Amino acid sequence: MGKKKNSKNADLGRALIKEKNTERRGHGLKATSWLHTSDLQDGYDWNRLNLQSVTEQNTLEEFLETAEMAGVEFKAEKLNVKIVGTGSATGVLGDSEKCRIKKLQEENCKFVTIPRRPHWDETTSPEQLALMERETFLNWRRSLSLLQEEKGLLLTPYEKNLDIWRQLWRVIERSDVICQIVDARNPLLYKTDDLETYVKEVNPSKKFIILVNKADYLTKKQRSYWLNYFKMINTKVIFWSALEEIELKVTKSNTDDLPEDYNEKPSSSEIIFENNNSKIDDIDKKDSNTLCYRSSILEDSEDLFRTSQLISYFKTFEKVVRGPHSNHDSYITIGLVGYPNVGKSSTINALLREKKTAVSATPGKTKHFQTHFLDESLCLCDCPGLVFPSFISSKAEMVLNGILPIDQLRDHVSPTNILCQLIPRVIIENIYGINIPKPGEGEDLNRPPTAEELLSTYGRMRGFMTANGQPDCPRTSRYVLKDFIKGKLLYCHPPPDVSNEDYEPCVMSEKVRQKIILREERNKKLRGKEQVQCVNHVDEDFFSEKTPGFGFKAPTSLLPNVNNGQYLAVNKPWKKHGNKNKKEKLRRIHDK
Repeated sequence: MGKKKNSKNADLGRALIKEKNTERRGHGLKATSWLHTSDLQDGYDWNRLNLQSVTEQNTLEEFLETAEMAGVEFKAEKLNVKIVGTGSATGVLGDSEKCRIKKLQEENCKFVTIPRRPHWDETTSPEQLALMERETFLNWRRSLSLLQEEKGLLLTPYEKNLDIWRQLWRVIERSDVICQIVDARNPLLYKTDDLETYVKEVNPSKKFIILVNKADYLTKKQRSYWLNYFKMINTKVIFWSALEEIELKVTKSNTDDLPEDYNEKPSSSEIIFENNNSKIDDIDKKDSNTLCYRSSILEDSEDLFRTSQLISYFKTFEKVVRGPHSNHDSYITIGLVGYPNVGKSSTINALLREKKTAVSATPGKTKHFQTHFLDESLCLCDCPGLVFPSFISSKAEMVLNGILPIDQLRDHVSPTNILCQLIPRVIIENIYGINIPKPGEGEDLNRPPTAEELLSTYGRMRGFMTANGQPDCPRTSRYVLKDFIKGKLLYCHPPPDVSNEDYEPCVMSEKVRQKIILREERNKKLRGKEQVQCVNHVDEDFFSEKTPGFGFKAPTSLLPNVNNGQYLAVNKPWKKHGNKNKKEKLRRIHDK
């Protein structure tokens, strides 16, 4: 007999009885729920206290509570509708906001200083000196914090470790010439005005110069603009490219390794390179007076310094007479200071003609100041990279300038939006070989692409996808931002009072373009050579030939017959190993 099915309205009587009992107890809310709408709690309840504790609020809750306490009522504007989509350029400041921030920075630039080392002499004990240094350092940090709070300005996340600043103090004290290295794409961001003031406070006889590294990214016209600017502020400047000097050395060493019967016709670039090398060799053969004369000519020129010329220029400086507690050395010490990842260690490697200091794309590789002797009369002192306090508009600009590491980036949208504002759409499409979506209907046809448009298009082309099949924008942004820092996407900031039309910040010379292409090809070859096949011990044991002997156990899939000492693998169709329901014998389980 089958199971009796329930009728359609089996629980109807039970529901009616339950509803009747509810009305009998005085809870008949269903019949009178919407009779009096004025009883709804749709406004302020003045007879009830809100005793809920509030310790944390987001921005929306804080705004609504402030408006409620102020008695502000809001009215809906249903006609003035503005759709704010994800395509808006977040993290990009407007023109009026940029002008306001720039004006505030110019008014308060004199308050942005670096910490000073307190005065000490032979009678000062180490404990007293450490105490004075900590007090001075805390007062300096307190003054910068008050400046940010009172004026509403944003400073770079400067170095807050006292031990790193002690390295800078020691480098300044022991150096005769302080050479601050800056990036040619944005020299004013890396230049610290108060550093020159502090050097003169330590000893007025010390010299201060600016070394513009990566100057090969600049055209001769752009370098002339910067030369005129530094002349106007009475600062000595020299243009230099450490990476180009290292590549020239590698090219020359590879040429020396060629066989003697290699007679290929040299290209125009090789002819220029050989001519430059011959000129440098001729300069090396001359006396020191001629070297000093050539260096003094290049000091006021927009041409790039070569290795020999830079060394001879350093030798033109005189020895500074230090205090009685210092060592009377006969050599000249050149102190190299600057931001992380501006090329201090690369400059030393180029000058020494061999790798002496560790070089990395991640900022902050050097941890302690190091001294290197070029010869008996010249010593280089490498200071750890220091992020000096300076004004900046946003943290996204610090990421683009290489101050903050990209691998630790959390917000990828703001830096990418600023990059899209700086680099034109046509240049990005030509470099990456992509077609960024055009602006939609009703949008400005000349607007720059957004971060989502660029990263989605480039991510699909490279195959950077998430598990859901969407473009992996955070991963793609790291590649794009690193290309900007390496100079593949080039933008050079102009000096003050020079327009972008005259300076042409996105112009890349054909020489720089070819060098970037050759550099990428060389890195691919090096990565291919470095990929060494790892030895897997499991595969090695499995594929190794085994001969019968003491303690040798033949595999179960091999027959006992032997052919020339090798076991033969034979298939056994009568064996049903795929039967999972088969009950296994205990002796077979324990023998395994």
